[in-house]
Amino acid sequence: MKRNLTFALFCGTLVPMVALAQERPNIIYIMTDQQSATAMTCAGNTDLQTPNMDRLAAHGVRFENAYCSMPLSGPSRSSMFTGYMPGTVGLCANGTPLPDSLRTQTLGTLMGEAGYHCAYAGKWHVHTNSLPSEHAFGFERLHGHNDYGLAEACVGFLRRKQDKPFFLVASFDNPHNICEYARKQNLPYATVEEPVDIEECPNLPANFAVAPYDADALIFEKSLKYRLHPTKNYTPDDWRRYRNAYCRLVEAVDVEIGKIVDEIDRQNLWKNTVVIFASDHGDGQGAHQWNQKTALYEEVANVPFIVCLPEGKNAGKVLPQLVNAGVDLMPSICDWGGAEVPSGRKGVSIRPIAEKGDTAILGQPYIVSETVFTETGGGTMGWMVRTTDYKYILYNMGLYREQLYDMNFDRGEMHNLAVEKKYKDVVKRHRELLAEWMTNHSMNEGKTNLHYIPE
Repeated sequence: MKRNLTFALFCGTLVPMVALAQERPNIIYIMTDQQSATAMTCAGNTDLQTPNMDRLAAHGVRFENAYCSMPLSGPSRSSMFTGYMPGTVGLCANGTPLPDSLRTQTLGTLMGEAGYHCAYAGKWHVHTNSLPSEHAFGFERLHGHNDYGLAEACVGFLRRKQDKPFFLVASFDNPHNICEYARKQNLPYATVEEPVDIEECPNLPANFAVAPYDADALIFEKSLKYRLHPTKNYTPDDWRRYRNAYCRLVEAVDVEIGKIVDEIDRQNLWKNTVVIFASDHGDGQGAHQWNQKTALYEEVANVPFIVCLPEGKNAGKVLPQLVNAGVDLMPSICDWGGAEVPSGRKGVSIRPIAEKGDTAILGQPYIVSETVFTETGGGTMGWMVRTTDYKYILYNMGLYREQLYDMNFDRGEMHNLAVEKKYKDVVKRHRELLAEWMTNHSMNEGKTNLHYIPE
């Protein structure tokens, strides 16, 4: 009996789709919202317990220097699923619709065209909270924006009989409920029990104080909207309770993630599945007395990024290479899936580094995150240039709008080296890198922000 085969172009060669289904890996992308890179036990945090995130880290490669494209949900997620920096395509605020030109070039449509069954469960927020219809942007909608039942929907999908490789996104809301906690609202997707004794709460972070020579634009933005920053009059004990709630919310989402990881175990999907874990941005957690996101502090911009390779390759390794968790996601997933990345995207696939698992392999020389304070209404813009040893920050207005921190000795960002003459050349070099980046990532209509960079 003759068998009819459908062929696809894969890496320049016509290959039977049956072969592709067997050889190309399944891909599962698990995402949280507002989780800092250090909010995991495997990252050295003793204030919480994240056994399931730790399972992923033990099974995979953890990149400790991954940063979001922009520390705000909508812009960050738009970057992940379009492959563009938010400012390049005008997606700098929550609720901004995708341009028509990008609706058929999302990560879901690209992977679908490459022969994958693409499914999405949970928070979308590009720009609607849930996917707007049962099938949208290349994905089958499994579950809307609601952490309750999300993991179960993903487990149900994993138990389906698949006739081709799949790309599954599990997008959780928590620990984002810390926003409602700060406003003393009911938490929509978790329950946090307040400890009776303050001694049960985590202590204040070592960088709790607002550092000398910190950008005063942040003080200005924090003053504009009480709803976003109701922490102005917090006492140290208030901040400890805030930090306790944040840790408990991370633990709550870790439990939900565990349900998916358990199903991966049950089916031994590790054999031919790439599992990626990340977050869209972090939370201030009281560092520099900051709650929320948008600022370019480490707690806000540095996010978890774990890659579990098939067969547990390079399991348990921790790598220092720089990753832009936004624009680098599309080329990485397309690399594993054999999908073509459309022109204009400037992200870099992290697949070669993950599969080599070698700290000596050179990664990107620098990455950039950007921000715009759209939620407060102040409109401050900012950019972060992260190189191997330093982090340079520039805001477009205010005192001390330039900052430079040594990431080897001052990850808490307490000593702004930009005010010291001996670091003049280091600051100048980072200005040049930012100018180069701005030229290559021009805003809409070809505009750049080069005039904000000091001479």
